[in-house]
Amino acid sequence: MNLDTPESVPGITNPGAAGSVSHAGAGPHPPARFSVIAAVSFVHMLNDMMQSVIIAIYPMLKSGFHLSFIQIGLITLTFQLTASLLQPLVGMITDKHPLPFSLPAGMFFTLSGLLLLSVAPTYPIVLLSVAMIGIGSSVFHPESARVARMASGGRFGLAQSLFQIGGNTGQAIGPALVAAIVLSAGREHVAWFGVFALVAIVVLSQVSRWYRSHINERVHARKPSDTPLYPKPLVRRTIGVLFVLMFSKFFYLASITSYYTFFLIHRFGVSDQTADHLLSVFLLAVAGGTLIGGPLGDRIGRKRVIWFSILGITPFTLILPYVGLGWTVNLSVVIGLILASAFPAIIVYAQDMLTHRIGMVSGLFYGFSFGLGGIGAAVLGVVADHYGIVFVYQVCAFLPLLGLLAVFLPDVRPPEREPARAA
Repeated sequence: MNLDTPESVPGITNPGAAGSVSHAGAGPHPPARFSVIAAVSFVHMLNDMMQSVIIAIYPMLKSGFHLSFIQIGLITLTFQLTASLLQPLVGMITDKHPLPFSLPAGMFFTLSGLLLLSVAPTYPIVLLSVAMIGIGSSVFHPESARVARMASGGRFGLAQSLFQIGGNTGQAIGPALVAAIVLSAGREHVAWFGVFALVAIVVLSQVSRWYRSHINERVHARKPSDTPLYPKPLVRRTIGVLFVLMFSKFFYLASITSYYTFFLIHRFGVSDQTADHLLSVFLLAVAGGTLIGGPLGDRIGRKRVIWFSILGITPFTLILPYVGLGWTVNLSVVIGLILASAFPAIIVYAQDMLTHRIGMVSGLFYGFSFGLGGIGAAVLGVVADHYGIVFVYQVCAFLPLLGLLAVFLPDVRPPEREPARAA
């Protein structure tokens, strides 16, 4: 069987019973459908690429509407609230009532938001358009993560990594496209990004047909897991630990994605172009780590990947603020590779804890990651204003020590050990 099951779980007095619960009604997984996974990963790229339009045109919006920095912050807050807080709610609803065609329907919100943003005559309309893009994102992430798991053939970590790499790619190429299409030609050309939304709608319509044809399999698979595999206190404690680890990961990532260029310029005197190129090197490392983390968790176990990916970067983060430019670049690559491997492992770990709440768990963690990224950027910006950008990296270097809390996670064994344990 390709599901991780607990061999020794604190709080369960009879581990064998817990194992028997996880086996109830279980059977061999169907073959993986990589075409479906590739489709949702491709749309993930388009979705995150379209989201990057909002941040990339901030200077244009600020000058066009004579906005203050507080008003710019409200745009970010509006997007984060709709994109983050609605995701768990969408997941909870679709856990109970499958809505296969919610995926293309959600993308219609993104399309409408982009078209409205291109012609928004007033600041409140800008906020409305950004909220619509956020709603589209809040529908897409939990449901497409569910589809990736359904199509995984039991290789849950690999499927999540392939799904997430699409988002990483979209975040990386989005600003370049905005610069080429919008910043050089005017805000009305934001509407051209609607073409990507139309492509996404077409692809998601095909995915939704596959999803609808497999609803019966999903309902059948859920029946054994209607009885939770773990005691509720253990689940709550585990999810709490995972949230703390997410805080550590995304606050540190925010320190680099938002302020790495400023750090390089201030400390080493590099040009803006060089700093941007070095940021791209880090983002490529993050993409590589995301791709590695899922299948590695399938092979050696999620807990080991989570433990190593967060706590393991501590030596590198501690020395990064004090080394030269060459070492800084090399360390950023190592940090990006190791740290990014945690997220697919965390997502699948949480899904395995709550197999009857896949949508809610996916929405909760994706939404939490969205919110932490925005909050982290804002908090670290305040710290940088008061104490300097180097101080930000000196303080954030200690965040990975929170990875010690991984010791409280239940021990989830990799799939290949399951036959031996069952025997």
